Amino acid sequence: MTEQPLSQTATSMRAGRTRFLMLGLVFINIIINYMDRTNLSVAATEMAGELRFTPMEMGLIFSAFGWIYAALQIPGGFLIDRLGARLVYGVGLFVWSLITLLHAFASTFAALFGLRLGVGAFEAPVMPANNRVISSWFPEHERASAIGIYSSAQFVGLACMTPLLFHVQDAFGWRGLFLITGLAGMVWALLWYWLYREPHQHKRVSAAELNYLRHNGALLQSEQGHHPTKACWRDLAQMFRSRKLVGIYIGQFTISATFWFFLTWFPTYLVEYRHMGFIKSGYVASVPYFAAFCGVLLAGFASDRMMRRGVSTSVARKLPVILGLFLTLFILGANYTDDSTLIIVFMSLAFFGNGLATITWVFVTALAPRHLIGLAGGVFNFTGALSSIVVPIAIGALIDGDNFAPALAFIAVLAAIGIGSYLFIVGKIDHVSAG
Repeated sequence: MTEQPLSQTATSMRAGRTRFLMLGLVFINIIINYMDRTNLSVAATEMAGELRFTPMEMGLIFSAFGWIYAALQIPGGFLIDRLGARLVYGVGLFVWSLITLLHAFASTFAALFGLRLGVGAFEAPVMPANNRVISSWFPEHERASAIGIYSSAQFVGLACMTPLLFHVQDAFGWRGLFLITGLAGMVWALLWYWLYREPHQHKRVSAAELNYLRHNGALLQSEQGHHPTKACWRDLAQMFRSRKLVGIYIGQFTISATFWFFLTWFPTYLVEYRHMGFIKSGYVASVPYFAAFCGVLLAGFASDRMMRRGVSTSVARKLPVILGLFLTLFILGANYTDDSTLIIVFMSLAFFGNGLATITWVFVTALAPRHLIGLAGGVFNFTGALSSIVVPIAIGALIDGDNFAPALAFIAVLAAIGIGSYLFIVGKIDHVSAG
């Protein structure tokens, strides 16, 4: 047993590293993806002032993305299984970036609400596509690390991009912010389509690397049949009959809830409710994002290391998630202090925990039938995406004058539910039967 990890590592080094180039492309995709999600939160204060939106109206605009994003997760999963990640990702990225650019010309609640719906629609296949790429390009014993790396992009992107976006808006206004971020995404979409290929189609992949992937659990598209997967209601029903899958769906909703607080209301919380300066808030907001970045990388590499050392799959995969959800409870600490430093400490602990818990995509490939990875990813991300609808509206409703405390308590309660789901519903990690 002790020789296996060394053998895998040596084989990996000899096989080649084209898969890491593909991982790099996904990493950049995620940075672009989350830049186009968070630019609204940066623009929110100035936009709401200029267009005279109430907190409830801003909550609805924040949530608009999630309404159609959630609704299209399952169709997006079918689409990924049928057409592949290269085409679906490339078209989606280009169109949502174009819609982002069009935000610059909106002047009414209805226009902004509609544009956010458009961004949500074309971003819908993103997470199932990421999971499909990693499942195809990485063997099972490297997968949590790969997921940790690409998941970290959302946090490092937010950490690095947030101060930059604040400066862009300060220089060009909120309309200029949307023009610049939209154009950047359109350019990158063309580069993605030019550079990405499946393992069996990529000219740089050696026979050794292809064999390494084939014999270590990578889900090579060319070896899953030549006929595209057809949508089947029986397959969809199977996604909800398994207690284990339902458990990770509940957990994903609670984990995503914390993320969507930071992605939507957090900058407004710092500026409007903690009275920090606008530019200062951009830098302060980056601290919890860096903490989450560290958390997700630590979780991915630690989980794979435990697997290589012979720790059971259940412990190796679930421990970072449960620990992360526990640390998320520290968000409550911000309700009991007015000290800016302590507020950021509590927020950073909570978001570090959220980063630890964000390797949950590993459960999709660990639990779902292999021929339904795209569909399972769509259902999984659908339940997480529901939080992008619920959380912004709930926070807008829970804010009582200048009192933000009920909103943070709401996030903590959801984290506690997530802990219970992984402890008592998910249980042992093994594949759901394909029958």
